[in-house]
Amino acid sequence: MQWSAAISLVTTAMRLPGSCLPRNDRTCQTINHKNMAKKLSSLDDLGGFVFSTNKDFEFDSTDEQEQTLPNNQQKLEAHLDKKNRGGKVATIIKGFEGTDDDFKALAKKLKTLCGVGGSAKDGEIIIQGDFRTKIMDHLAKEGYKVKRVGG
Repeated sequence: MQWSAAISLVTTAMRLPGSCLPRNDRTCQTINHKNMAKKLSSLDDLGGFVFSTNKDFEFDSTDEQEQTLPNNQQKLEAHLDKKNRGGKVATIIKGFEGTDDDFKALAKKLKTLCGVGGSAKDGEIIIQGDFRTKIMDHLAKEGYKVKRVGG
């Protein structure tokens, strides 16, 4: 086998998951791409720690835990959105302040109430369909301050 063909074989095999590299004894060594290091795309992937050259630097590992405000102090906004959804309508709840677990629990409760799908990400609860009045009534009964925004 020529060197250029061997190099081509190796580089092709490294790109394909589950492919194998030839070894000297003509057996294959399977490449597992899951164990390879993940490429970092931003500073947030480092976990918030940045290298310091200061000799007196002390790393403060106290994480600020975000606490969920009581329901009567929450100021939520109920939006109705049609943009970038292929003409379909979605109800969006914004303004929740609290932990991720409480945020996801509220989203699950609202999706179950409406009997539809949705998601909870980037500080927004997205419910598929126009359920703004039903969600606003439910949240008002739970003690939240809900404001209708738009349309």
